[in-house]
Amino acid sequence: MTQRDPQLPLFLGLMSGTSADGIDAALVQFPEQGGCHFVHGQTYAWDAPTRQALIALGQGREPESLDALGRLDAQVGIAFADAANQLLDEAGVPRTQVQAIGSHGQTIRHRPLAEPAFTWQIGDANRIAELTGITTVADFRRRDVAAGGHGAPLMPAFHLAMLGSADEDRAVLNLGGIANLSLIGRDGSLRGFDTGPANALLDGWCQRHLGHAFDADGAFAASGRVNEALLTRLLAEPWFALPPPKSTGREQFHLEWVEAQFDADAVTPADVQATLLELSAATVADALLTHLPDVRRVLACGGGVRNPTLLRRLQARLPGVLIDSSAAHGLDPDYMEAMGFAWLAHETLAGRPGNLPSVSGARGLRILGAIHLA
Repeated sequence: MTQRDPQLPLFLGLMSGTSADGIDAALVQFPEQGGCHFVHGQTYAWDAPTRQALIALGQGREPESLDALGRLDAQVGIAFADAANQLLDEAGVPRTQVQAIGSHGQTIRHRPLAEPAFTWQIGDANRIAELTGITTVADFRRRDVAAGGHGAPLMPAFHLAMLGSADEDRAVLNLGGIANLSLIGRDGSLRGFDTGPANALLDGWCQRHLGHAFDADGAFAASGRVNEALLTRLLAEPWFALPPPKSTGREQFHLEWVEAQFDADAVTPADVQATLLELSAATVADALLTHLPDVRRVLACGGGVRNPTLLRRLQARLPGVLIDSSAAHGLDPDYMEAMGFAWLAHETLAGRPGNLPSVSGARGLRILGAIHLA
């Protein structure tokens, strides 16, 4: 926890990503001269039944009933409110000092190529506003989708505001459940898109075979060997060849998709894990070298920065590129997305757009999110 500026309003960001491994909560301030001042952050684990339900829905499973989905929406909203309240208690910050909460919610479907396209994040923001007493901005993605965009990724605008440089081209790499890139030109130009799975498949396979929520330090992957035939089949997935704008999620990249590519008797679980890690590294590197081939600095964030095995494989595929943590530039890699949704709430309340058509493919700039007043 760091000292806050008593002259600046506070914003609180809430985020649960594709892996559904917890609710990231970040308390921040935005100085007038720019930048993001991180005050306090914490991750709060989902209870096991809720996490299982969220992962199942995210992978395309149908809900048991409308009643069950309605209850889950309320439960997720309550859990987000609990996370916000707990963070403020830990930081010793009165609710009255927080101008707004920016809540991403939990994605259960993302179909940007459907007709009509849609994206759906649950976590009732009315509950968050009611249980915290703080104005809450939520449902950020659907306005961009309504304007013809993918509604994702949303972080490139935040990355540009916080990490752009007039001295060099930069890439910001988010290694969450899904990997995405923000390609920031020194001239202020920006492109951003998902590259494919980062941790989602690794976490799921590790959970299934070791009973662990994630592969700590990439040790499970490091114990196996890449199966080149399997890797080739996985890389042949047509989605990887699509041009930006593009986005994806668990409903496309899930364990059933992986298992359809191999004979279970012909590979060991450790070799599959090693191959899935190589898939993540290969698709990120291929996308980067295709779309920003002269880049020499990559700023990494998300849970994948704590997987040294994944970072080594990325570095091997990107010789001459410095892969650095966003922490070296003042932004905690564990809370980048939570900070980003706090920033989006800040922009929405200021009446400024939060999307970028060059990233999402939307028809124009749009103010994102619905405001739930305290």
